[in-house]
Amino acid sequence: MKPRAKKLLLGGMAWWSVAAVSIGAIAADWTQWRGPNRDGHVVQIAPPAAWPKTLSRRWKIEVGQGHASPVVAGQRVFVFSREGDDEVVRAVALADGRELWSRRYPAPFEMSPYARSHGKGPKSTPVVADGRLYTHGIDSIVSAWDAETGKRLWQQDYSKRFTNRSDLFYGSAASPMIDGGRLLTFVGRVDGGALVALDRQTGKPDWEWTGDGPGYASVISVTLAGVKQYLTQSQTACIAVSAADGSLLWKIPFKTAYDQNIVTPVVAGDRIVFAGLGHPTTAYRVAKGKDAWKPEEVWANADAEMYMSSPVVIGDRLVGFSSKQKGQFFCLNMADGKRVWASDGRLGENAAIVAWGKMALALTTNSELVVFDPAAGRFEPVARYRVADTPTWAHPAPVPGGVLIKDASSLTLWTWE
Repeated sequence: MKPRAKKLLLGGMAWWSVAAVSIGAIAADWTQWRGPNRDGHVVQIAPPAAWPKTLSRRWKIEVGQGHASPVVAGQRVFVFSREGDDEVVRAVALADGRELWSRRYPAPFEMSPYARSHGKGPKSTPVVADGRLYTHGIDSIVSAWDAETGKRLWQQDYSKRFTNRSDLFYGSAASPMIDGGRLLTFVGRVDGGALVALDRQTGKPDWEWTGDGPGYASVISVTLAGVKQYLTQSQTACIAVSAADGSLLWKIPFKTAYDQNIVTPVVAGDRIVFAGLGHPTTAYRVAKGKDAWKPEEVWANADAEMYMSSPVVIGDRLVGFSSKQKGQFFCLNMADGKRVWASDGRLGENAAIVAWGKMALALTTNSELVVFDPAAGRFEPVARYRVADTPTWAHPAPVPGGVLIKDASSLTLWTWE
């Protein structure tokens, strides 16, 4: 995708807590967008004791086009991609890349002429839970699949509902989230869409919020003052809706050029991170008044503007990838938002960042996997690996002993064992 974003944070309230996301899989699995907790952190998978000079290619297979990231449950890898006018869902064996099953359905899509370099997707990362895989296609076809057999269990085609609106510039990119018995995702097009909560078993709507069109960001779950709520970026705002009924709790106006609200919110203790094109990184505290919720600005940093890359928090630092200087990594102090360091520029259009132990693992669109320590006084990579011959927009998927990389059309398992 090629949008830009802004950054916000919610600050220091004792009544704030992060609501656990039900993923229905062992913690070591990489089951959804940005990992088990949707925050970019690897859990219960050990990094190498020392990052090696080179990685070994265990296997490589062709899987089709698209920016959707692979997800992993047990010994299965699930990939969502495009072949011609079809969206394709497949399961492959983690051990050797052998295809276990594949299913497809028609999903023709016409891109904006200005977005064709990013392709027809899909761009939404699936989620796997309790033996089911859920996908969200480029034109908001939402489907549930049996993870063992590939049988389609249900499908909701929102492309048929939102047909008389202008195109969503880059196509739908919100990655679905599981929370209890619901599937959450933002469907639709510019000026017309819905944040939907669907019954996981049937696909039937539980509730919908239709107050704005979709952005490109994905939903996260938090609890504030005992109220569970879902946060994301819509077309024109940063929003929080009630998990109970989808009613709007609070919003922060957030307008970017060409409606490019992309960065997934990040929880950092009592704070949340949003980010966007033409906006400073901004910290907010959310207070609950008698009749309304009120976001209050804590700090702002205009030198850390973000476009597509979602940041991660490692220790007391926020690690991100700025759209400035034609792509540069940066590190902010979470306490006051001041910049600790920034790398040189010209590193790529985007970087997918993962926190693995105390290290950051970042995959740039230039097909370079970079490992660095955010706690260092400057950007000083401890390892750099060339992992593809074509651009890499999808997030890497960490697995025991290695990492899965999706490039323009193939999937590769790189290992250090």
